[in-house]
Amino acid sequence: MRIVIVLLILANLTLYAYTRLDTGNGEAMLLQDQVQPDKIRLLTPQQVAALGPGKVAALADVCVEWGPFGDPDRARVLADLEPLGLGRLVTQKRIDFDGGYWVSMGPLPNRGIAEARSADLRKQGVKDLAVVDSPRGQYAISLGTFRVEAAAIAHAEALAQLGVTLAKVERREQPITQTMVVVRDPPQPAMARLRDLAAQYPGSELRVAACERAS
Repeated sequence: MRIVIVLLILANLTLYAYTRLDTGNGEAMLLQDQVQPDKIRLLTPQQVAALGPGKVAALADVCVEWGPFGDPDRARVLADLEPLGLGRLVTQKRIDFDGGYWVSMGPLPNRGIAEARSADLRKQGVKDLAVVDSPRGQYAISLGTFRVEAAAIAHAEALAQLGVTLAKVERREQPITQTMVVVRDPPQPAMARLRDLAAQYPGSELRVAACERAS
């Protein structure tokens, strides 16, 4: 009986020692495998974009914002994206800017003349235009608003190719509203195409960021 008791005591001591040793090793392994917060580095949108089309396309819940665009360029951009078959991945976001540039014709003495000139411009292939009030009771024809001067100049040059030679670029003090085209989780071919297209639109930029939550 005494031998049995001694054996039970030895067994308990062995089990206790093994448990303590295993717990110590387990904690050490857990500490070793833990994520180290001090080594986590958040990337800026520019750094994310610099990863390359393949790596950006592999990220989840990432949106690429391209723009900003006035109405004439916005229509062209959407047409350029159509062959990619992105469907509902493409949305639009309106943004207000203080000031900017606009391409216009005028001033014209009355609305009737402005409307007649607008009709002539449409026959020349100009699609996006509007008659607006000008100081001293006159009128002007707006041919597009732009955030940066380079984009406005490029649009005036494109109009000149259509035969519209009297369009001028001017600074605009009033706030302007433009559009950002947003592509959610773009596949790699789309991301590469976006980079190619951005070079064709002066003043536009590609920005990569986490997608905004729907309100």
